[in-house]
Amino acid sequence: MNTLIFDLDGTLVNTIGDIALSMNRALEAHGFKALPTEAYPPLVGWGIKRLAYNALPEDSRFDAMVEAVSNDALDFYAQVPLRYSVPYPGITTLLEGLTQRGYPLAVLTNKPDPVARSVVAGLFPDIPFVMVRGDVAGEPRKPAPVLTLNVMARMGATAASTLFVGDSAVDVETAHGVSCPVVGVSWGVRGREELEISGADYIIDHPDHLWEILHSLAP
Repeated sequence: MNTLIFDLDGTLVNTIGDIALSMNRALEAHGFKALPTEAYPPLVGWGIKRLAYNALPEDSRFDAMVEAVSNDALDFYAQVPLRYSVPYPGITTLLEGLTQRGYPLAVLTNKPDPVARSVVAGLFPDIPFVMVRGDVAGEPRKPAPVLTLNVMARMGATAASTLFVGDSAVDVETAHGVSCPVVGVSWGVRGREELEISGADYIIDHPDHLWEILHSLAP
């Protein structure tokens, strides 16, 4: 097992504060009430348009409004992507250790691509990710298998040599869609129950526990 693909939000970084700030600014710009930050964890994971749809009142979820709110939220987010976002405890140490041991690392996320790159560059400037891939307008997003296959091809990896790490059912489906084992992280926005129901191959409660899995999978 020599290649690791990480989800971003809820896996490497706690981004809920900045996501809520950006979406709430967009909602208020269109005359809607802001949502409490704690309302956002169940709404995220499927991309910015789905988030806007979920955040809008049911009677306002028509295409033009979803498009307008999502575009404004993305603009706000791109301006200030790191006001509240921080790596989860132990993540930076884990990534540094993986880098020192030569593991190729990538990030695959449904966060808009420019923002994803800004977050990774801002919080992990010394981690040499082979690839950071976010949501690109008009292209498939997770859990579409083509995304994971493209990342693995870029890294010269196969499903058998790759471990996917994420915090949600979307991540489990993404990995299993290409027959890749997946480690679910319980510290994310979804929690252990969703990972168990969705069929994560492994579930860990702290970043340090990933080493045990890597050692168990070593040839």
